[in-house]
Amino acid sequence: MLPQNRWLILATVSSALFLIVVDMTVLYTALPRLTHDLGATASEKLWIVNAYALVVAGLLPGLGTLGDRLGHKKPFIVGLAVFGIASLIAAYAPTPAILIGGRVLLAVGAALMMPATLSIIRLTFTDERERALAIGVWAAIASGGAAIGPVLGGFLLEYFWWGSVFLINVPVVAMALVLGFVVLPNNAGNPKHPWDAIGSLQIMVGLIGLAYAVKETSKREPSLEAGLAAAVIGAFALFLFVRRQRRSPHPLIDFSLFRNAVFSSGVAAALVASASIVGIELVLSQQLQLVEDFSPLEAGVFILPIPLAAFVAGPLTGTLLPRLGAEVVLRSGLILAALGLGGYLLVHETGALAQIVTLVVLGLGIGASMTAASSAIMFNAPPERAGMAASIEEVSFELGGAIGIAVLGTVMSVVYTAFLVLPEGAAIPPMARDSLDEALLLAEKLPADVASELVSRARLAFEGAFTAVVMVATAMLFVTGAAIWWLTAGRVSAPQGSRQAGHH
Repeated sequence: MLPQNRWLILATVSSALFLIVVDMTVLYTALPRLTHDLGATASEKLWIVNAYALVVAGLLPGLGTLGDRLGHKKPFIVGLAVFGIASLIAAYAPTPAILIGGRVLLAVGAALMMPATLSIIRLTFTDERERALAIGVWAAIASGGAAIGPVLGGFLLEYFWWGSVFLINVPVVAMALVLGFVVLPNNAGNPKHPWDAIGSLQIMVGLIGLAYAVKETSKREPSLEAGLAAAVIGAFALFLFVRRQRRSPHPLIDFSLFRNAVFSSGVAAALVASASIVGIELVLSQQLQLVEDFSPLEAGVFILPIPLAAFVAGPLTGTLLPRLGAEVVLRSGLILAALGLGGYLLVHETGALAQIVTLVVLGLGIGASMTAASSAIMFNAPPERAGMAASIEEVSFELGGAIGIAVLGTVMSVVYTAFLVLPEGAAIPPMARDSLDEALLLAEKLPADVASELVSRARLAFEGAFTAVVMVATAMLFVTGAAIWWLTAGRVSAPQGSRQAGHH
């Protein structure tokens, strides 16, 4: 490989990583228009958003191991191709069900690519300082890319239809495929390395089952039987997965790693930081568009301080970590994010400058804590477990996003339903209680005076739900930061340069 090609390789895998993380959140600004055009129900809307992150998180442990067996170039190239095809299916989906299917296929492509991005960087950069810079670029894209999704979605929707948020993936995929065939290294892999397809299926069924149970119980008229069945199936699948991993000589996840307090703190911080930023951007983008009448582009630009601050915080945190230690940055970053989010709740009805300042603080805290989480996970695992640690790191980010959408989305739905009081004497279908989107759709078919009253009351209920979601997310960030402070009190990190920095 020519020396200059390593930076082209970094650009190739970074472009793929950017698509992966952006696709988790790019729908947020498109969601109101998409829901309107496809007639999606509240439940379908959550599955359109959540299916991607859940399937990615479920497949990552198994497909990361598959890369060790086949070599990392093959899964990366196949994943790119699948991602491109799935983008076309999603862009032109005529129904919510087909769009959900397209999102699932997108997740398969993403899960094939994501472990390979870190592995290829590890194999390509042999100089320690260059590798640290390359991994810093990876971390900045992973932490800031998801936050920039709503901005990109808002820009596209200003000029195109909602399917454009998927269609834009196709030229990037085509370019990355050409570069991937030409410049990516051909590592042979280890054909004797085991691949646990059953374990990967077990964890995916477990995660989806539990998420479905949460969503079902949040409906206006939940089916307790369906919710209970999903919870039992999900919990049983996860029980089987844990038992299988404990007995396996080559587990997908070695649970003994979690005995290290700093490692566990990194996983917890990654989960909570990702859950908070993804969940908050989901409800904030809807609040701006559906309550405050922002256009998709205006909503995206308003949210822009969060990803910009996260992009800045990533590399800056990388330079401070060797001096301060991951533990200090982890807990400080989470508490800083909690202060920013809580501050936004206090000033969101005041001037724009105060709101921007709090969003910047939130972005800085999230960017710092996610970068520190990556370091805490990777550098507190033994060298022979570096590949597994990378898989756990990636699962933490993706699963955190899924948890954020499931839990905070459920809080939003439950509080909205509880707060909405329908106008008396008006024959308004009960589905108006499901979501603000559905209330606004129904209002289009009602007499002007009834429609105006319904819209006013629905928006008021949504503001109450928005406040509840922000309070829950703020508490999650603060409590996790405080718990990490307690768990790691008195611990001092070894300098990073003395640790194994390898991935896969």
